[in-house]
Amino acid sequence: MTDRRRSSPAWWTPSAHADRRPLLLGRNRIQAAFRSHFADRDFIEVDTATLQVSPGNEAHLHAFATNAIGNDGTSAPLYLHTSPEFACKKLLAAGETRITCFAHVYRNRERGPRHHPEFTMLEWYRVGESYEALMADCSKLLALAAKTAGTTSFTYNGMSVDPFAEPERLSVADAFTRHAAIDLLATISTAGETNRQALADQMRLAGIRIADDDTWADLFSRVIVEKIEPRLGIGRATILDRYPVAEAALARPCADDARVAERFELYACGVELANAFGELTDPVEQRRRFEAEMLEKQRVYGETYPLDEDFLDALAIMPEACGIALGFDRLVMLATGALRIEQVIWAPVAETHLD
Repeated sequence: MTDRRRSSPAWWTPSAHADRRPLLLGRNRIQAAFRSHFADRDFIEVDTATLQVSPGNEAHLHAFATNAIGNDGTSAPLYLHTSPEFACKKLLAAGETRITCFAHVYRNRERGPRHHPEFTMLEWYRVGESYEALMADCSKLLALAAKTAGTTSFTYNGMSVDPFAEPERLSVADAFTRHAAIDLLATISTAGETNRQALADQMRLAGIRIADDDTWADLFSRVIVEKIEPRLGIGRATILDRYPVAEAALARPCADDARVAERFELYACGVELANAFGELTDPVEQRRRFEAEMLEKQRVYGETYPLDEDFLDALAIMPEACGIALGFDRLVMLATGALRIEQVIWAPVAETHLD
């Protein structure tokens, strides 16, 4: 039997709602300001289906599954999407050139102060433009969120950011050198292949723990989480740029160095806010990467998700583009001063394991 004791009033009690309401109204104002911002720049707002054949094919993303029952009574698996990305890229293949999407998305195994099983993702795409255009977009949206919320500073977990300051642009390799004394690119071949032992040796010298069964990707993630993320977005936002190709399954390689890809993440107060790509449009390479991700998912979690064959077909006619996914609730948290993501979600998902 589920224990339903609570340590605080439910969100729907009048007292709890009265505390949250100013933050929620701030959320609405920021969302309206963002919609106007994109409309003024000739973006079309689109609305994508939540149920998809594939929820996404990244090894460490976990989806909610269901079954669709046909008129004849037969069933087929469907998933709540972890991002509207596949659908948005199909729209680019169809001929749209500037689109934006506020989407409810769903991720299993994720709940905490900055994580929620269902949250709002803001995605936008630009056809025929460099992913650096997305960096400029991020700078403008940070300032717009702050202006709309009536604040001059984002503060979270003891850190502060000036949302009106130009973000710092820092490559992942430089971040590894600066914050962990590790030469990351020395662990990646010119073909983008990773060397687990080379990274492990450097981590031992830096005093970072490793386990015998850690893969290169496990070690990379540990350095990011323990040594780098807590130091990003302090004073001003950070654009963490040029991820290793092995950590950028949907991004194209950089023209000047095939070891790294056109991928960046936006950080403020140590909080990851957005993930952006210069989009990969090679369906053969995309299939290879997805299959590798699903092999890793099978190894670690004992399950896989199907590939969206329509998405791979659409990539063959999709024009060159850049795209970004921004965790809208997290940005609202920073702009309004909320401490937990549930404070800026109008009706949070029920807690299924209450102490």
